[in-house]
Amino acid sequence: MRPTSKLRHSSAFTAKLFPFCRYLRPSKPPAKYVPIMALLATATLLPIHAQAALPKAIEAALSRADLTEADISIIVTPVGDKNASHLPAPIQVIDSSTHRSSKPTALQPKPTANINADIKSNSQKATQNNNDKTSNNHLRQQSTLITIEQRTIEKHEKKLHAYTDDPYTYQSLESIPTILGDKAKTAIINTNANNDKTDDISTDNASIKISFSPLLNHQADIARTPASTMKLVPSFIALDTLGANFVWHTRVYHTGLVIGDRLHGDLIIQGSGDPKMTHERLKQLLYKVQSSGIRHIDGDIIIDSGVFKNVSKDPAAFDNSPLRPYNASPDGFLVNFSTIGIKSYPLNDDQANLTYTPKLANYALPSIINTRSAACGQARYSLAPEWQTKQLVLKTQLPNSCQEHAFYVAYPDAKDFAARVITAKWQELGNTLSGSVITQEAPYTTTKSTKSTHGLAALPISPLPIVSYPSLNLTQQIYDINHFSNNVMTEQVALSIGVYDKVDNKTLDKAINRSYSLYQFGKPTETGYPVALQTINQWWQTNLSTPPPHLTNGSGLCRDCTITAANLSELLTYAYSHPSFNAYVNSLGIAGVSGTITAHSERLPESAAIGRAWIKTGTLNNVTSMAGYVKGLSGQDYVVVGLINSEHAHNAYTARPVLDAMLDWTAQH
Repeated sequence: MRPTSKLRHSSAFTAKLFPFCRYLRPSKPPAKYVPIMALLATATLLPIHAQAALPKAIEAALSRADLTEADISIIVTPVGDKNASHLPAPIQVIDSSTHRSSKPTALQPKPTANINADIKSNSQKATQNNNDKTSNNHLRQQSTLITIEQRTIEKHEKKLHAYTDDPYTYQSLESIPTILGDKAKTAIINTNANNDKTDDISTDNASIKISFSPLLNHQADIARTPASTMKLVPSFIALDTLGANFVWHTRVYHTGLVIGDRLHGDLIIQGSGDPKMTHERLKQLLYKVQSSGIRHIDGDIIIDSGVFKNVSKDPAAFDNSPLRPYNASPDGFLVNFSTIGIKSYPLNDDQANLTYTPKLANYALPSIINTRSAACGQARYSLAPEWQTKQLVLKTQLPNSCQEHAFYVAYPDAKDFAARVITAKWQELGNTLSGSVITQEAPYTTTKSTKSTHGLAALPISPLPIVSYPSLNLTQQIYDINHFSNNVMTEQVALSIGVYDKVDNKTLDKAINRSYSLYQFGKPTETGYPVALQTINQWWQTNLSTPPPHLTNGSGLCRDCTITAANLSELLTYAYSHPSFNAYVNSLGIAGVSGTITAHSERLPESAAIGRAWIKTGTLNNVTSMAGYVKGLSGQDYVVVGLINSEHAHNAYTARPVLDAMLDWTAQH
């Protein structure tokens, strides 16, 4: 769906009302028909008005944010059976000063708010025969309570923000353990003596389909800019089509012949689109090449990144911030998000030492910088870096308040970055290379034919890869995507959807028997944005009933992509009963606890949603959004979606409390 003017937007109920409205034009009908027409108008309009009314808490938050009801779309829908929740256990956040919970826990629910009686009745009838199977599972879910101290969360966040201006890139690149993994304690309130294995969520309820009416539905059919909540679309479709355990394989071949530890030929690295080939993982890949017996290469290292075609972009095009890692381009062989970490260490009163990770071969990086009296901020203000042809120039002095600090700066060319990092890593391992590292979006044979190669190097490409290096699995990848809102990883995953079909085993056998290289037969299909987005669109039309969203990329870093709240609600509802739901929901931030929704508890300290909502957020200049799942205090699970768009650039810090109120209101049910 393409964006349209707000003056042309209309909700679904307006369209339904139109046929009646044309009979209500000012005229002079017979008097006896006037009461009938008035009754028809009243009967038609009142239910619509009641359905569209927003809760008072949300209305008040809109008023404080200087927004109107026209600026927001919200849909809150019950999902699943409250006696067999698919959501993780709620988290109890303890106030350290009083040692009391800052909100009700799963074991201490508030009285359930009144929900539509028909919904309750239908739910009870549908689950009556299934209660025996689900009761034990429900008991186990309720018997495990995860607790964490509020001050632990605050200390963790303060440490992150003091150390780096880009905490999400830092956590993603450095694989920093989550706050839950480090500090959370699991208290077993009650145990089940028979230790029965918990039934898989996809089996108990496979034959039961419960349809709920929305608890709240406000302008859900209006297409809006979603910002990063768009990441929910490709991340789930990838789970459905590729599988939670899917891995990308980066394969290494060679031409020529290996004699001793010397390769007389070229080393070929076939990129796979791996979203998280960090510099450390690249070093492991090259170490495996070294372990295969190659330490010296009399030839070139060729990187084939042709799995993705024409996906590079101008990093300044979106918001004129080309140095920010979130603007990095995807690539068939993406290294370290094309991002370099610059760490500062105080040297004396007037200078600081700088170190770089990863190192760039044949490129000058300054190691000393003068300091000045100023506040530490983003890299573009604190360092003013400029990537020149052969050197990095820092055009300002470092603020002395930075102390030991980490900055992350994106390099403008993904392929040149990969070549320089590979050269440096290969040398760090004590190896040699007589030629160059060449990156290209073309197969090896079309650029360097054997006709121009002589001697041992003219021997064909090795039939089997000497190294096949697996990526982290898709579950681990989408955790970074949704928890840390990693844009370039999302693009890598979106581009990978539909690329990896099963290779015909007969073709592989034929290739092996005739000594053909699997480099020719084992390549994934080449793709670009048109093909990837078409694949996503086809998946949507096949599996869901709402009209597909309009995507121009996968990450939501776009102003011409649109989606409706109804779109996201249907997707999240579909995902709720999917076999890979655990991987999906666990990738989301937890309200007031972790991810991009951590600050929810600062904005709304008494929120009932703290520890009970799994949410993806989105933010652009005129966009604030949230979407995900909430476990109500009654035990009922809900899908929640809130999209705020305004024609003027609103302050995200004042707009977010509107959606915080949505989460709190939902959790109280």
